[in-house]
Amino acid sequence: MAVAVHITELSKRFGKLAAVDRVSVAIEPGELFFLLGPSGCGKTTLLRCVAGFHQPESGHIHIGDREVTDLPPHRRDTGMVFQSYALWPHLSVAENVAFGLRMRRVPRPEIGRRVDEALARVHMSDRANAKPNQLSGGQQQRVALARALVIEPQCLLLDEPLSNLDAKLRLEMRVEIRRICKQAGLTAIYVTHDQKEALSVADRLAVMQSGRIEQIGTPMEVYRRPANRFVAGFIGEGNFLEGHVAAATGSRLLVETAIGRLEALSPVHAPAAGSAVTVCIRPEAVRLDAPPGGAVNVLDGRLRHTVYQGEVAQHEFAVPGGAEEVTLKVFELNPTAAQDAMGQPRRIWVAPDNVAVV
Repeated sequence: MAVAVHITELSKRFGKLAAVDRVSVAIEPGELFFLLGPSGCGKTTLLRCVAGFHQPESGHIHIGDREVTDLPPHRRDTGMVFQSYALWPHLSVAENVAFGLRMRRVPRPEIGRRVDEALARVHMSDRANAKPNQLSGGQQQRVALARALVIEPQCLLLDEPLSNLDAKLRLEMRVEIRRICKQAGLTAIYVTHDQKEALSVADRLAVMQSGRIEQIGTPMEVYRRPANRFVAGFIGEGNFLEGHVAAATGSRLLVETAIGRLEALSPVHAPAAGSAVTVCIRPEAVRLDAPPGGAVNVLDGRLRHTVYQGEVAQHEFAVPGGAEEVTLKVFELNPTAAQDAMGQPRRIWVAPDNVAVV
């Protein structure tokens, strides 16, 4: 049965460094929850506190209805999947998966049944007798996942499990890990620095910086409505324009920027008129087709540079911005012959719902 995980005011220091600084987060039963951020932000330290490998200075960790803050790792009922796989090279796949059950003195018939089920779940039944050095990286990661699942943990912990795989395998394993976790009904906490991985797999995610959580939300919420400049810059790409709020009209803000007045969707906590703000426009939100009648946020620019990548073209548009031109990044899906108009005037536009104020 899936359980909730509650982390309350948790802090962990290494000397003078606050690796985790008063972090609180509630993870729902059966949720695939991601900790995302740059190297050194505290995400792995937080995961290792939940696992019991680090003892926090303060705060509380609850898994289900039990407080586990002071319990050793083997009494927390968690399964861990490491970045390095950590498989025993002299043991077969089945023996690696069975290792934790043997340590728990599970009866032999029960071990056989549960190992078979775990290998079937990760599609590795046909390699039960192979040794780890006979497996690909993706297969080794499946075995590591089966080993964590076989003990039937209340919570699955994954520490950058795909970082050692090539790009194609990472894409395949993203889908597999989500399928396996949902099939098993597990609550999972997953650490990564890979934005695409988090956006494509997570139910919800937390973006961390300097030991603190900057924003928690669904992938779409965090991407489309970043809480601040750091989140907006870390998740995906963006065009950032400094400005000030000229007026608020219902759910819309009018923001004066170097390229003119932009209409934007008002954030939850709308800034007052005159407030200094930063506008974020995602490159793929800028439209190259003719703006409809009555459209706002219409800009006159010229195409300065383009990189054709097959399914997408990455353009740079120069837009008048007072004393100097402002360069806007524009991503065009299924690109046409826009690059043929290099240097020529071109009208671009963006819908207010795609202009975020941070």
